[in-house]
Amino acid sequence: MNPYSPFVEAHARAYREAEALRPAAHADPLPTPPAAAPMAMIFSPHPDDECIVGALPLRLRRESGWRVVNAAVTLGSLQSRRAERLAELEEACIRLGFELVPAAGAGLEGVRLETRRNRPHHWTYAVNAIGALLLEHRPAAVFLPHAVDGNPTHMGVHALVRHALHRAGSELRCLAVETEFWSPMEDPNCLVESTTDDVARLVEALACHRGEVSRNPYHLRLPAWMMDNVRRAGERLGGAGSQPPDFFFGTAYGIRLWTDRRLHEALPEGAFVSSSEAPGPLLERLLG
Repeated sequence: MNPYSPFVEAHARAYREAEALRPAAHADPLPTPPAAAPMAMIFSPHPDDECIVGALPLRLRRESGWRVVNAAVTLGSLQSRRAERLAELEEACIRLGFELVPAAGAGLEGVRLETRRNRPHHWTYAVNAIGALLLEHRPAAVFLPHAVDGNPTHMGVHALVRHALHRAGSELRCLAVETEFWSPMEDPNCLVESTTDDVARLVEALACHRGEVSRNPYHLRLPAWMMDNVRRAGERLGGAGSQPPDFFFGTAYGIRLWTDRRLHEALPEGAFVSSSEAPGPLLERLLG
């Protein structure tokens, strides 16, 4: 018998058993941070992205007392599902302790690169909506997909937020934290560890997006994705052939400083943020 068969079978068995699980009836709330706490703002292309890339925001919220605001850029492409997706998103954000602000009040439409070319007036409207959120909340860190994240709306949100940041000019100085899901970043500079408790919270929040996970069970595959992030990003940051950190679960980010209308390198040597160190001091140090 192959000695690794029980190991592989245990993974498959755990996945099948988890298919029957549902989120708990009541969320386990996190303490409310003070209103003056630093803020992270996630510009999520779709409802559910706030969970998938939410490892670092959750740790900032839970360990460092930051406020986290999920700016829902869209509520999906199906008009008939938007009310339902908003309700699912509200439930997910409660479980993560994230505040929720749909862009332009009810989410934007057509956030794709071709919109910038073919519908410039609509693009300008969207830029102004995102810019209004930035200037109203003045976040210390802005989370956005990286430029080639492999999904048209993800790439559109990257361009939209960058345009809005540029439009804000010198009024805004913040960290721009690029995220990944559909395509990995070529140059991540930070790998953030998550505990099993944090991963379980992210999985449960993601399971609240019932319509999406019934189609594609993102939530059940999230732990495996976070394990693979350690394999890949561990060597990307440390160099080919280096030993990755002893993390079980991790999420990769690209953290840079946005000031004077452009991005500046903030972590040229890269950083591994273990579960034993709160991430807030690192980000606050990078802000200067």
